[in-house]
Amino acid sequence: MSDAIQHECGIALLRLKKPLEFYHKKYGTAFYGINKMYLLMEKQHNRGQDGAGIANIKFDMAPGTRYISRHRSIAQKPIQDLFSYVNKRFKELELSDPEKLNDVQWLKQNEAFTGELFLGHLRYGTFGKNSIENCHPFLRTNNWMTKNLALAGNFNLTNVDELFGLLVNIGQHPKEKSDTVTVLEKIGHYLDDANQQLFEKYKAEGKSYVEISELIAKNIDLQKILEQSAIDWDGGYAMAGLLGHGDAFVLRDPNGIRPAFWYDDDEVTVVASERPIIQTAFNIKWEEIKEVTPGSALLIPKYGPVTEKSVKPKLEEKQCSFERIYFSRGTDKDIYQERLELGRLVTPKVLEAIDYDLKNSVFSFIPNTAETAYYGMLKATEDHLNKVKLSKIKALGEKPSDEDLTEILSMKTRVDKVMVKDAKLRTFITQDDARDDMVAHIYDITYGSVRRGEDNLVVLDDSIVRGTTLKQSVIRILDRLEPKKIVVVSSAPQIRYPDCYGIDMAKLGDFIAFQAAIALLKDQGKENIIQEVYQKSKAQVGLPKEEIVNYVKEIYIPFTDEQISNKIAELLTHKDINAEVTIIYQSVNDLHKAVPNNTGDWYFTGNYPTPGGNKVVNQAFINYVEGKNVRAY
Repeated sequence: MSDAIQHECGIALLRLKKPLEFYHKKYGTAFYGINKMYLLMEKQHNRGQDGAGIANIKFDMAPGTRYISRHRSIAQKPIQDLFSYVNKRFKELELSDPEKLNDVQWLKQNEAFTGELFLGHLRYGTFGKNSIENCHPFLRTNNWMTKNLALAGNFNLTNVDELFGLLVNIGQHPKEKSDTVTVLEKIGHYLDDANQQLFEKYKAEGKSYVEISELIAKNIDLQKILEQSAIDWDGGYAMAGLLGHGDAFVLRDPNGIRPAFWYDDDEVTVVASERPIIQTAFNIKWEEIKEVTPGSALLIPKYGPVTEKSVKPKLEEKQCSFERIYFSRGTDKDIYQERLELGRLVTPKVLEAIDYDLKNSVFSFIPNTAETAYYGMLKATEDHLNKVKLSKIKALGEKPSDEDLTEILSMKTRVDKVMVKDAKLRTFITQDDARDDMVAHIYDITYGSVRRGEDNLVVLDDSIVRGTTLKQSVIRILDRLEPKKIVVVSSAPQIRYPDCYGIDMAKLGDFIAFQAAIALLKDQGKENIIQEVYQKSKAQVGLPKEEIVNYVKEIYIPFTDEQISNKIAELLTHKDINAEVTIIYQSVNDLHKAVPNNTGDWYFTGNYPTPGGNKVVNQAFINYVEGKNVRAY
């Protein structure tokens, strides 16, 4: 994705199921848990570079002894900074008293992050400022061990205002309206309530306070607490929580919008946002890893087996397709094949755009995450060439010459690494013209890779969202090579609608596809459609989210995909560009062929999986027409 889009978050949860001495004896280190958490988080660094945090809980600690540790970082390299902090004391011990590094119980009693239960988080900020206060895990503390809660997640809720009001109505006074705080306080309320009910029950039975604490820890009903907490949530979420006494959970939204995978054996229970991360960190086969069922919670109790329990009724699965196109690491066996297929399926449009002239066309890609889809495109062009070669060989007759055969067999797709992204350029210059000039030099090109005035240049991107980088940088740089034609290909369809489930795409006016549709309406004298959609949207303000209709779809109805793509090409072509510019997008139908199991496509189609999505797009359009440059949720 050449446009800078902040997105997603990553979670990692690890429960050590054996005594700590077991891991020291088997794996030769007292820091097995910390080391595995570092792997789980570092291998997911693609999911969040704004901040990172880790929490740890020690089991069965005596009163007066610290049993919860947490640290968070918003440093430039937050994962490295986070684990430097965690490991600092251990490095000091290595110099001063190295024998203690092998004394597992001493470490547990005296040093932080040496417990049995870990929760890690990587953050991309899609709500609120990028401050340490916005970093997960969040903590809700209490002197009662079973009332302590650490929470981290990959989520956005669309109805934060509504949920905030519900908290106020039950007597709470939340410190802010962010969805994370709202979720934390909602779960915390019902956690407190469950504790109180059990306390009263066991007190009535004549149990001592010490006995009551132990009984609450063994009998607290996490499934019921989560059912009560999540009943009003609207959005996409995969969230994980730790209770102070050692229970843990991972909860996934009913549509499965946000991903969560888990593995369990007699040594560990582990959860992460991506499957290959668990495979790599624990050297296990992909078949052994499961997905958390949408609408369910994975319950990891201190006492008893790991189970999945329904929390909200499972709805039609609408897993985020952007996970497969761009966000997740391409090392997952299914994602790799899907990205190859995305490249293969868009190739017929590309061949048509270059008039099937592979002899005079060079293929490349930007950015690096588009590489797998690029390979799929190359495979498709080679398949096309094989058909051409076969036809030409047949046309030579029964006794073709070696020269003719050699010429035919030498036909191949021309590939080059045309663009290279330099280290991020930073400048103190604030004037727009100067900034644009700096942006135009973020990428560099491989000079001599294209024949001037003769070659077409085809460049594959993951997706074209705003188009800013294409216009200010990519197309202008590619034009320096003086190709005859520049074809920019998106392996994703046109992004037409805001996301509200964890991707930072909240403003309609930012999307180049929306800009193109608006421009076409004005070109064709159909501006009345803009006002009609605006009036329909305004009339819905204040309605329950379940009654709101996405009328923004009507903005796109008058035009074909190709008309909008052509207008996008016009909008992204700077006046100084000499080459002809064509923009090609993947079709939604082909997206679903390539990615059959992640059917969430609301940013392409406007078909939101939850009612809150329609509320968000409705408000986003109102904001656009009224000139308000603010988020819609």
